[in-house]
Amino acid sequence: MTVLVTAASRHGTTEAIAREIAEVLAEHGVEAVVRSPGEVDAVDPYEAVVLGSAVYAGHWLPPAGELVERCGPALAERPVWLFSSGPVGDPARKMVREMDKDPAELPGVREAVHPRDHRMFAGRLEREDLKFPERAALWVFRGLEGDFRDHDAIRGWAESIAGALGASPGRHSPAE
Repeated sequence: MTVLVTAASRHGTTEAIAREIAEVLAEHGVEAVVRSPGEVDAVDPYEAVVLGSAVYAGHWLPPAGELVERCGPALAERPVWLFSSGPVGDPARKMVREMDKDPAELPGVREAVHPRDHRMFAGRLEREDLKFPERAALWVFRGLEGDFRDHDAIRGWAESIAGALGASPGRHSPAE
């Protein structure tokens, strides 16, 4: 079984989540290939797909949606799991709760590929990764900088995918 794990990422955090998912799949004996959506012309070589995107202003990044447009029918023929990465900051804050909503593209993506699940994971926002206007916004919206990823939640979700694929823990296969 070969699984494609692909994610659109602006600053590398969502790609890191994809790599973490692939590592967990490999720990369960699943061959996991990590590629960016722009590098994927077809999903035919893969038995399953995990597709994710960073979320900015309530939207997935274009490369994730473009992959769904290119490969939608083929994606619908295999097991697909979706994830989004976006909320940063203290979840008790109203603005952070607003970030935790499904991206605007999700209903259309669900209709096109019929995923088994979608998860929203908190992200990471580091000042040095941002352009000047984005850095300036951090002064206005304090408390959003930092790494808010829940690695236990990411790993647990990846383990549930491995289980759904019939994989068993203890076998090791390197992720690409």
